This record gives sequence, C-alpha cells and structure tokens, in this order.
Amino acid sequence: MEKIKPTLNVEFYRESNGNEPVRVWLQSLDKSIKIILGEDISKVQFRWPLGMPLVRSLGQGIHELRSHIPNGIIRILFMINNKTMVLLHGFIKKTQKLPLQDFNIAKERAKNYERQEKK
Repeated sequence: MEKIKPTLNVEFYRESNGNEPVRVWLQSLDKSIKIILGEDISKVQFRWPLGMPLVRSLGQGIHELRSHIPNGIIRILFMINNKTMVLLHGFIKKTQKLPLQDFNIAKERAKNYERQEKK
C-alpha cells in the first residue's frame, strides 16, 4: 500500500543563534495540548490549502492555525515557502482580536527567514 505524502513539509523558524522559539514554546505545553496541536499541524500539512475554521489568512503571507484546547484557544502563525509550512510564532490567545504584537513578531520572523533563504 502506497503511503500518502504530505502536501507541505513543516519547519520551525530558526533564529541566527540556532534557537527555535516555536519548538521551545511547544515543548513547554502540556502533553494533551501538544497532541491537539500536532494533529492540527498535520491536517494543514496533509490537506493544504485549507481555510476556516482551522486556517485563516492574515495577509502579508502570514496564516494562523486556529486550535481549540479545553481551556482556551491557541494560535500558531506560519508562512508557506516552497511547499514548506514555516512555524513562526505561537501563543495562547486571550482576547477576541489577534494581538498586533504577535502579528508583528511573525512578520519580523518571516522577513528574517526570507533573508536567510537568500544567503
């Protein structure tokens, strides 16, 4: 039986010092939350392109993965680059509106990622 291949690869954004902030953040979460996020990331990886309610485009090449956990909402902001889902920023959402600070972190990391790719 042929194995189904993912539409996208998944990669963590890496800072110039080698730190992967989304990986570090994910590792800090409870196991039950990691399982939910892993399943949602996998859905995007195997079924891209996806829309609401799981994925929403925020503009400027940034998308948000919208995961619901038992006591809240988690967002992972990502970009698509050459069939790769690059995980830029993750946070537990506390307000209805996407915090501008979190969007700005993702935009800055996306710019840095693109600069690193050109080297």
